[in-house]
Amino acid sequence: MAIRNIREIGDEVLTKKCKEVKEMTPRIKELIEDMLDTMYEANGVGLAAPQVGILKRIVVIDVTGEDPYVLINPRILQSDGEQTGHEGCLSVPGKTGIVTRPNYVKAVAFNENMEEYELEGTELLARAICHELEHLDGHLYVEKVEGELMNLSDLEEEEEEQE
Repeated sequence: MAIRNIREIGDEVLTKKCKEVKEMTPRIKELIEDMLDTMYEANGVGLAAPQVGILKRIVVIDVTGEDPYVLINPRILQSDGEQTGHEGCLSVPGKTGIVTRPNYVKAVAFNENMEEYELEGTELLARAICHELEHLDGHLYVEKVEGELMNLSDLEEEEEEQE
């Protein structure tokens, strides 16, 4: 297991479309383990392979800190509703922005054993699925931000003042 470097906005790899995973290999298994370790180390809820410089259609998500999902070649089948809220990204450190996403998402993907499964999520999980899958097509959440990007520290100050 290794912590990998997270690529940041401006890195060309984040703008590229990822390739499908055809088969599970020892290198892909290692990549998935490293992605989980890297996501947890960075206190993230999701990480896509291009964020660690690998152009493969692989995403890891864990919105609870104890229930990780591995999504290989994921596709969104269905979405419904709407939620608007602050969103951040490990590839855009220290920033946040308001983004509107579906409140419900159903996706299909392969797990680390290359078994197909469906994943349904609402609220934060739905947001994370949409956010991470966009990375696989070379998009960052900053393209969807309503208004201006804010510094995370400014938002935290605002919240403290409101308490």
